[in-house]
Amino acid sequence: MSEAEIRDLYPLVEQAWGLSEAASNYVKNAGREVPLQEVVDKVFLPSGLVDVQKTQKESGNPPKIFLKSIYGLEYRPANNNWIPIRHGALPS
Repeated sequence: MSEAEIRDLYPLVEQAWGLSEAASNYVKNAGREVPLQEVVDKVFLPSGLVDVQKTQKESGNPPKIFLKSIYGLEYRPANNNWIPIRHGALPS
C-alpha cells in the first residue's frame, strides 16, 4: 500500500471517530439512559454514512454499525461507547 493510499484512509477513519463522538455527545446531552437503537436512529442513520443493508444483516452482538467505507463502529458495553473498527479489506 502506498503512502498516498494510506493518507486517503485517514478521512474515512475520521468519519468513524466523528460518528463515535456524535453518539457520545447525543447520550451526554440527553441526560438519561439512551437505548442503542435510539442512537442508531438519531445519530448514525441520519449521517448518510451507514451501509444500512449490511448493518441490518450482520450487526451481531455487541452491535456493529457498518459504514459505506471499510470502517464502522462496534458498541463496547463495558465502556458504554462506540469504537471504530475496520470491516473491509485495505486497498491493495
